[in-house]
Amino acid sequence: MGRMQRALLSVSHKEGIVEFAKGLHDLGMELLSTGGTAHLLQTAGIPVVAVSDYTGFPEILDGRVKTLHPRIHGGILAKRDDAAHQSALAVHGIAPIDVVAVNLYPFADVIARPEVSREEAFEHIDIGGPTLVRAAAKNYQGVAVLVDPADYPRVLEELRVDGDVRPETRWRLAQKAFCHTAQYDAIIAAYLVQDQSPWTLPATSTEAGFPETLTLTFAKIQELRYGENPHQPAAFYRDLLGRGLSLAQAQQLQGKALSYTNLLDVNAALGLILEFPDAPACCIIKHTNPCGVGIGDTAVEAFERARACDPVSAYGGIIGVNRPLDGAFVQALKGLLVEAIIAPAVTQEALAALRRRENLRLLALPGLESAPPPYELRSVMGGLLVQGRDGESWDAAQVHVVSRRQPTQEEWQSLSFAWRVCKHVKSNAIVLARQGQTVGIGAGQMSRVDAVRLAATKAQLPTPGTVLASDAFFPFRDGIDEAAQIGVTAVAHPGGSIRDEEVRQAADEHGMAMVLTGLRHFKH
Repeated sequence: MGRMQRALLSVSHKEGIVEFAKGLHDLGMELLSTGGTAHLLQTAGIPVVAVSDYTGFPEILDGRVKTLHPRIHGGILAKRDDAAHQSALAVHGIAPIDVVAVNLYPFADVIARPEVSREEAFEHIDIGGPTLVRAAAKNYQGVAVLVDPADYPRVLEELRVDGDVRPETRWRLAQKAFCHTAQYDAIIAAYLVQDQSPWTLPATSTEAGFPETLTLTFAKIQELRYGENPHQPAAFYRDLLGRGLSLAQAQQLQGKALSYTNLLDVNAALGLILEFPDAPACCIIKHTNPCGVGIGDTAVEAFERARACDPVSAYGGIIGVNRPLDGAFVQALKGLLVEAIIAPAVTQEALAALRRRENLRLLALPGLESAPPPYELRSVMGGLLVQGRDGESWDAAQVHVVSRRQPTQEEWQSLSFAWRVCKHVKSNAIVLARQGQTVGIGAGQMSRVDAVRLAATKAQLPTPGTVLASDAFFPFRDGIDEAAQIGVTAVAHPGGSIRDEEVRQAADEHGMAMVLTGLRHFKH
């Protein structure tokens, strides 16, 4: 290929464009440009030819049409090694365009504003920009297309050294360009179907009008060392369309790089501490299941209650706390190995005290009062499942007592706490709790009675005032009989079994209070 001679520059994001244009000009390239980009370059003293002057056709329709012209697209799309293409350029007086630097109207930024109207949003749908990018990327053998200012220095260096952009660089730039336009179109598509989108549906919608085609767009935050196991590659992506609280917003303040399993556990911790906005709450997570949860008058008290549930499993766990991490909290961690902590903020005193734990991953995520996205995504082999987030607790109007004995006020409080925790435990799930702390958790068991037995092995029972929450109904009375043996005094479960009456009778026989929530919390 011959020396590159001409570049088209038209960018919405102006960072680095003046330096790039100056570098191209110094290499003897002619610069074409439009609108604000042309004005910026002219102000910087860089010679530039307006596209309207180059095409001989003015911008029309308030700028909607400016680069959609044969002199522009012919110069980009013509194959450099095709004699017929080159002859057509000569016949029509079209010069080749060798470098195209374009990025698109900030549609995502515009629609992020709550007050934006549909009309304003539509005015920020770029038409000419994506067309330029796609044309240049299609003809990557002869054209270098840049959509990211981070690529400007490399392209300039190759032009200085070789007089051309290397083939492997042009190929990589073309890949990036098509990803850029695909992401842009995905954001527009999601906006157009937002009334049917899981991004805007209430989590409890029973008439979820999910779109026929679900378009997603994510941006990579970081490569991860590996996935669940060393032989599995992995990366962390941010949802560009998601609104509300996001783990991707967390700032890592210290520690080793986050692993795939760290992020899964931190996400589980985050979801659980959001259940208790009105009190200091702490949870300790192992393998995405809580091994202890507590609330208290202070974050330290909440932590100590959480740790007391299962101190053996707490070793090497992930901690979530919904209040700022301070020096007293760090002091309470003495003797406990912790993989990661997530909190809304971290004091300077705590930071200083934790520097000795150089491997501890410490994350700050402010804004816990923000609502999390109302959707969840999960992959299956060759497909994707989408559902509303399980954001519900029990509804006082649906909960009803079926036992002869009413729960005491203390039991009601403990049942409410246990029920909130239970929905974050893998099914079959049993949570034993009293006075704002878990005392035993049975997670992920194939049999519900085994889940009760497992929770009991973790608990120091019998202890008066211990209650039990089950994520789904008891299919047989055996779970209630086991609970009675360990001193449980009140039970909450959804109901709905053909043996509900048998289970209720078992509760009455043991003098237990039993409430049906009418709501289950399967978690697979």
